Amino acid sequence: MVTKLQPDGTAERPSNAGSAYTERMTSLADLRKSYERAELSEDASHADPLQQFEQWLQEAIAAEIPEPNAMTLATVAGNLRPSTRVVLIKGYDERGLSWFTNYESRKGQELAGNPFAALQFHWVELERVVRIEGRVHKLSDSESDAYFQSRPLDSRIGAWASPQSQVISGRSVLLANAARFGAKFLLQPPRPPHWGGYRLQPDHWQFWQGRKSRLHDRLRYTLSPPANAVDAPPVWIRERLAP
Repeated sequence: MVTKLQPDGTAERPSNAGSAYTERMTSLADLRKSYERAELSEDASHADPLQQFEQWLQEAIAAEIPEPNAMTLATVAGNLRPSTRVVLIKGYDERGLSWFTNYESRKGQELAGNPFAALQFHWVELERVVRIEGRVHKLSDSESDAYFQSRPLDSRIGAWASPQSQVISGRSVLLANAARFGAKFLLQPPRPPHWGGYRLQPDHWQFWQGRKSRLHDRLRYTLSPPANAVDAPPVWIRERLAP
């Protein structure tokens, strides 16, 4: 059923609506909330953005919000058209944040042509957003093999069955492929050569905490070379941005 909107943005009441249909849809322009759960200050935040991310991620997990490990991955094609999708973070350390996927998918093809990407976590219940930008590299074969073998059997078969991002005639194609590869590999499917991990090495982080009156807290961390010492490691510059 298609819902028609009236000029004021509210839903038109169907002519066959019963007496139970008494509430009108709120205009999208009127949907808003006040963010008042927490704050983010320079004094209370970590100097190292990875430590700040770990704190927030662990708090999201402890809060039992749905899929706290879900992140939006943005890539850019050769024609400069961006695209996004949701993937799951599978690890993080000082080298970066990692996930696994099909190398022949749209995101894999775009990363092959432009190895820079952006990630975003949105923990709605905590009124928090984390944005990360940087260069992406493939994980080693040994890292991808180790993670692949830890996956459930049906997920390993699925990596063979799905020609990700390609047009197929119907779901029956996936089911037939899964049956064929399941019969072929039984309980020991190897990692497909077109499937593996990526790691984004951050050079830019942003942490956003919703605040009242839309005066949100927003801290940016930028990786900068040291001012003097030639052999010194780069340092993170922390700055507050206007929301």
